[in-house]
Amino acid sequence: MNQQNVTQVHTPARHFSVLLSPTPRGARLARLLAVAWMRDHDVPYGLTESATQVVAELAANAATHGRVGGRSFRLALLSRPDTLRIEVTDTRGEDLPRARPHRPESDSGRGLLLVEALADRWGVALGPVPRKTVWAELDLPRP
Repeated sequence: MNQQNVTQVHTPARHFSVLLSPTPRGARLARLLAVAWMRDHDVPYGLTESATQVVAELAANAATHGRVGGRSFRLALLSRPDTLRIEVTDTRGEDLPRARPHRPESDSGRGLLLVEALADRWGVALGPVPRKTVWAELDLPRP
């Protein structure tokens, strides 16, 4: 019987996390830091554009709807061989996000619709109290 030694190569997950102020400036900084991190970790360009928009929407929601004075929000990026995961955690666990029907006359309310369109999956995880994490995953192209 011929046996071959097969070595599996496990690509470690790459992770980034930062606390930011729940302000428009903090949301903008989340987007800029995400772009720099994705560039440094060779996330494909087309995916970077979609991921940047997802980060911008989730961070803006955290700064607008998840804002609690004196409490930061957290941006986390996790890259695995097949998935880029974006997480934004704020301290308004009682205020769960939900996609709302779009009103053409409204200036806001499209964020989660964009996230839903750009991400392959998204959802909300609760806890620990008083936190909630809104996450989105984008599938990475296979080599």
